[in-house]
Amino acid sequence: MTCARNIALLTMILAALAAGPVDACTPPEWPFLPQAREDMHIYRDLIRGDFETYIAEVQDYFRCIDEERARAFSEAREVSEDYGRFIDAIE
Repeated sequence: MTCARNIALLTMILAALAAGPVDACTPPEWPFLPQAREDMHIYRDLIRGDFETYIAEVQDYFRCIDEERARAFSEAREVSEDYGRFIDAIE
């Protein structure tokens, strides 16, 4: 099997993985910010807490996506190798 064929296949697999949703990672909910400044002042502690929670959760989300991306690349490499063995066997 040629190296170019392996690279083309791996590129297709990686593009498909990058385009698909990451089911294991759930993004945090966008914190609510009232329109009225008075409401912001009244609920400042609650709003501050919601934004701080969002910031912590979005960092966890980014880590999850990074881990899933690494796992998917590894899996795609293994699948590409399997496909190469398959092509070699049938040619």
